[in-house]
Amino acid sequence: MARNASLSGFPEWLPEERLVELHVLDTLRRVFELHGFSSIETRAVETVGQLLRKGEIDKEVYGLSRLQDDEGDAKGKADPQALALHFDLTVPFARYVVENAGHLAFPFRRYQIQKVWRGERPQEGRAREFTQADIDVVGDGELPFRYDVEIALVIAEALSALPIPDFRLRINNRKLAEGFYRGIGLDDTAGVLRSIDKLEKIGADKVAGLLQSELGATEGQARKALQLAGIRTEDTSFVAQVKALGVSNELLDEGLSELEQVIEAAVQRAPGKVVADLSIARGLDYYTGTVVETVLVGHEQLGSICSGGRYDALASKGNRKFPGVGLSIGVTRLVSRILSQDLAKASRSVPTAVLVALSHDDSWGAAQDVAAQLRSRGIATEVAAKADKFGKQIKFADRRGIPFVWFTDDDGAHQVKDIRTGEQVPAEPGTWAPPAADLSVQVSTTA
Repeated sequence: MARNASLSGFPEWLPEERLVELHVLDTLRRVFELHGFSSIETRAVETVGQLLRKGEIDKEVYGLSRLQDDEGDAKGKADPQALALHFDLTVPFARYVVENAGHLAFPFRRYQIQKVWRGERPQEGRAREFTQADIDVVGDGELPFRYDVEIALVIAEALSALPIPDFRLRINNRKLAEGFYRGIGLDDTAGVLRSIDKLEKIGADKVAGLLQSELGATEGQARKALQLAGIRTEDTSFVAQVKALGVSNELLDEGLSELEQVIEAAVQRAPGKVVADLSIARGLDYYTGTVVETVLVGHEQLGSICSGGRYDALASKGNRKFPGVGLSIGVTRLVSRILSQDLAKASRSVPTAVLVALSHDDSWGAAQDVAAQLRSRGIATEVAAKADKFGKQIKFADRRGIPFVWFTDDDGAHQVKDIRTGEQVPAEPGTWAPPAADLSVQVSTTA
């Protein structure tokens, strides 16, 4: 089971748990690269002004200062040029694109796997330091809508390759929602979206109350907004349901068409993995079109394990705009659930496949030669530190989770023992190899 470090919100995995996390990361890298995404890494810090440019999340941002800081009022408003740890990877990526635009080929496809920091109340699925895995496509001036469709399909493929329960990408479109709200006379669309975003946490009645008390909506307008949020289909039948609400608006029509294209493609290429869910809002202000949240079926209380969407104005340089679309997988949240629910396990707790035993202390050099030959053929190997009795060396290997122990007789003959079965056979360092399943650590689904 996953363990938290004594400092709450900063999880640290045991070796066998870390192997599961590495399997998740390696799988995501493989799928992303198969689809042509290039890896980048951005710095851990940004200026406060950059981080808070879109969306009010200042309470979650960790500021940085030296222990021996310059004079200044720490209680005052944060200096826009002060440094803070990034809370996601999208905002740093937007800055990276602007600064490196002259060196990038657009549309630019990137993936990024890094730690991020967010000052949240720690609980399962929510940590203060965690790993995200993002993919984005960014254009120069324009970005065809087809990338919105592609991003959803890539993520569906990546998640399908992980040892996790079934999942659903819940997709909406900001244009659809904002056009609908304007069509019913609610002009503070960002405020309505923020209220709708709380629907699953506080329920329809309280959201209706917020719409009326904070945004001045009438009872009828609140009811219409909630009717829209209640639409959820696994095919394109949501289009007829939205039109049946009788609201007319050009932006609504545009968003409806875009969402229809995403769902139509997903039904064909990722059947059963995507739903149109018109309650999805996404709290950050920089989203402008497609928005996505992803839940594990049967684990919905964990929250979204993958989210994101289209942003047309997050990155700009003068009159030059860099629209993009991307999704972010909460790796730590996923791994935490995999471990706590015993959904997958590593076949052993260490990479080592073979322990080369010592018959006497003078054999250490020869044992290193054997280990070098095995390693040269990709077999992870350790050499015993001292010539204990063979039984003790075997127990050491067993305790470490090493499946094979290598013995060399005084006359130079070699044997290898599978300590799980007790089978011991002659072997040669230059030719012997373990079964493929034992060559490297395997992560298998246990659920």
